[in-house]
Amino acid sequence: MVFSLSGVYILRPHPLCCLINMIDLHTHSIFSDGELIPSELARRAVATGYKALAITDHIDHSNIDFVIPRIIRSIAMIRDYSPITLLAGAEITHVPPALIPDIVKEARKLGAQIVIVHGETIVEPVEEGTNRAAIEAGADILAHPGLISEDDLLFAKEKGIFLEITSRKGHSLSNGHVARSAMLHAIPLVVDTDSHSPSDLITRDFARRVLLSAGIEAGKTEEIFSNSYNIVKKVIGGRL
Repeated sequence: MVFSLSGVYILRPHPLCCLINMIDLHTHSIFSDGELIPSELARRAVATGYKALAITDHIDHSNIDFVIPRIIRSIAMIRDYSPITLLAGAEITHVPPALIPDIVKEARKLGAQIVIVHGETIVEPVEEGTNRAAIEAGADILAHPGLISEDDLLFAKEKGIFLEITSRKGHSLSNGHVARSAMLHAIPLVVDTDSHSPSDLITRDFARRVLLSAGIEAGKTEEIFSNSYNIVKKVIGGRL
């Protein structure tokens, strides 16, 4: 079953979706502060049981023209030899809010398939207004948005922006607030790892436990996995 939420189409759990494994739309390679080259990151994701992986290295205006093309080239070289779907993306990080709309556009122009904005996590001094700017700019995912306000939550719903539940240490401290608020207002969620090292990659079962620990009802976890599935399906223009 498919339903519409402010123009975003989200797949309800169905037999195909229930067969797929972990989809992770937020990871990092050596092109920013990750430990692995893209090919090893992809291989370890396969070994962990992933179905799809997005490499979304940190960018600002200093490295955007370096990082995105190299992720695209790396994925292009290994895509035909990998059993999982690989996506090239970027995470806009600590960019002044006023500059976020333009850098989102630039990232897409360079070929980023998934654009994430590093949200107002409570464990870093992210500038106030970043969450709002990310939503306004139309990023795909607002990562670890911290103590996101109700106004911004409702704006995310209006704009069809996905909010992230994360397994990343530190950033995950506000998962409960994000989950509770998003479920209250029917705002779509995804679950990601924000992986920087091999040990950060997780199984689908662990991701489910992360969602349950954040306060997501057991019956809602499949819907969240379906959201990630639908994002990838839309990007690649077909079934995984």
